[in-house]
Amino acid sequence: MTGTTFGIGDLAKRTGVPVRTIRFYCDEGLLETVRSGGGHRRFDATAVERLNLVRRLRGLGLGLRSITDVLAGQRSLDEAVAAERAALDREVATLVWRRSALRAVEEAPPADRAGRLELLAAVQDGFAAHDILVRLWRPMTTGPIPPDTASMFLDISAPRPPELPTPAQVVAYAELVRLAADRALARDLRASTLVDHERIADLGALHAAVGAACELASPQVAAGAPPAPGAALDRFVAAHATALGTADTPEFRRRLNRRTAADRQPRLRRYWHLAGEITGEPAPTGVTHTWLLDALDRSVA
Repeated sequence: MTGTTFGIGDLAKRTGVPVRTIRFYCDEGLLETVRSGGGHRRFDATAVERLNLVRRLRGLGLGLRSITDVLAGQRSLDEAVAAERAALDREVATLVWRRSALRAVEEAPPADRAGRLELLAAVQDGFAAHDILVRLWRPMTTGPIPPDTASMFLDISAPRPPELPTPAQVVAYAELVRLAADRALARDLRASTLVDHERIADLGALHAAVGAACELASPQVAAGAPPAPGAALDRFVAAHATALGTADTPEFRRRLNRRTAADRQPRLRRYWHLAGEITGEPAPTGVTHTWLLDALDRSVA
């Protein structure tokens, strides 16, 4: 040690970090040094604490860029650790997804393996797959919809991949993504669900009222009861009539039935069925909504 500084060997002894690693950190700008008259690296007392922090963060797996940001004060330690944890969560989720996908191929009957392999190969990452679902449904959240209502709508319509998906859930999710990428499905949605939305002053209230109708019908759906008129259907129709500023009449029900015909298309039925397989709910909202539409169709037929 010389004066208030000491050499790289002394720093290595104080911290347990090899000299070659200290040189590397210096070259990367993680440690500040001064040069002696002979050109040797010298460190002040703060280098010990700084190097110990670098060593600990490296031990947790943080990259040099994140550590540099922490040392420079551009990011707090909590922020850096949270970002690293989020990245690991995604990496683990991706590995779990891949494992279940491989199991799904193994478990498929020999005659079905080629088709299943093609389906699953197109959806290698559950996070990216979820983005496809969100893109399908996000246009439905435009307009005067409260943010919490829009978020709830997307959570229902674009379910997130399970944290520990079974092979069956991975297959269902991959098929869901394939449906979401089908332009015909998007066309069906534009032809029905968005019609007349410009006439509705409070979309949030409509979503809430339709949700209440679905909740009222959910016990019947869970029990496997066939679609039929009743209190749930009356509340469903009343929600739309109120939103459009009109009365619940036989003629209005016929118009509503025609307007929502696209929501009863086979592609959308399949979509909600698959979403239910993924979430495991006994009466998924999408399935219950379709049940109400079927009840309306039968009541006006």
